[in-house]
Amino acid sequence: MRVENRLRELGIEIPDFESEGYYGATVYGTMKPYHRVGNVIHLSGHMPLVNGEAVLPGRVGGDLTLEQGYEAARITGINAIAGLKQALGDLDRVAAIVKSLNFVAAAPDFVDVNLVAAGLTDVMVEVFGEIAICPRATIGCQSLSGNCCFESWIVAEARD
Repeated sequence: MRVENRLRELGIEIPDFESEGYYGATVYGTMKPYHRVGNVIHLSGHMPLVNGEAVLPGRVGGDLTLEQGYEAARITGINAIAGLKQALGDLDRVAAIVKSLNFVAAAPDFVDVNLVAAGLTDVMVEVFGEIAICPRATIGCQSLSGNCCFESWIVAEARD
């Protein structure tokens, strides 16, 4: 319950994908929310969605500011934490965040996609501590599903 307590201290409420149902499969087609290989958890892409609706839709550097992109990435991180809880049942079983691959829907001349992705990394470190500091790549792209401005694919290591 250490991670759950930390979430409460930070005032972060994660969605309950188990009781609410994982919204991704109904919206994005045939997929599953995660896949486990031994102690490695591969999460499907998470986005800045609340109740299935895109938060801060559009392109960073066009429709959205860097700060809004950062906030969208932070919301995505919170959703990814919920995805880890769905996969593991107990967030204290997260041993490490192994990597994150991030996509930013960006205007053609926007080049600070790494600063947007910091929103996800920062919330993960706030919640999990140093075990959330991981290799990260961020790619700018023209568009993402549902007009979301950010998407992340997370790989994590689980404790038995």
